[in-house]
Amino acid sequence: MTARGEPVEWKTRAHDLPADLTDRLTAAGFVAEDSETVLIGRSADLAACPVLPDGVTLRRVTTTADLRRVAAMESTVWGEDRSWLADDLASRVGSAPENICVLVAEACGEVVCAAWLVFNDGLDFAGLWGGSTLAEWRGRGIYRAMVAHRAQLAAARGVPYVYVDASADSAPILTRLGLHAVTTTTPYVWSP
Repeated sequence: MTARGEPVEWKTRAHDLPADLTDRLTAAGFVAEDSETVLIGRSADLAACPVLPDGVTLRRVTTTADLRRVAAMESTVWGEDRSWLADDLASRVGSAPENICVLVAEACGEVVCAAWLVFNDGLDFAGLWGGSTLAEWRGRGIYRAMVAHRAQLAAARGVPYVYVDASADSAPILTRLGLHAVTTTTPYVWSP
């Protein structure tokens, strides 16, 4: 990775072995990021009808233009450049469209929330990723509707469980929706 100038992320879990793995990663130059809670839930139990506020619509997106809008919204939410996300999502949609579903919630033509669902062939779990909402649109049920819609998609495909690595902001919401904490994860990042 050094020769290519690419960073590497190693996601640790609270139960990983050896017990000193995080010490070894730190000694090798990896830097810990914020810990997240790993939550799982039954897709059928989470698949309630999504209720969106008036004026907000939900739709699947696949075009490069829409994926750039997702990346711009994510950059705003996280306060950092996430323009790379458009290319990453476009690559995944282009190479295996059956394994990813990128959704946006829009109001007045603006992306106010985005999230995606990732399927892994042969697994009973689908991943809930990217769930981010602009600050001024939080607390209106958009994020909850996005979770419900993705759970519906998983259930319709016969995938019984969904999982997510949740931030401290998202974990309480997801727990109230019926997901259950099973462990924690901490990403360790090494940059050249």
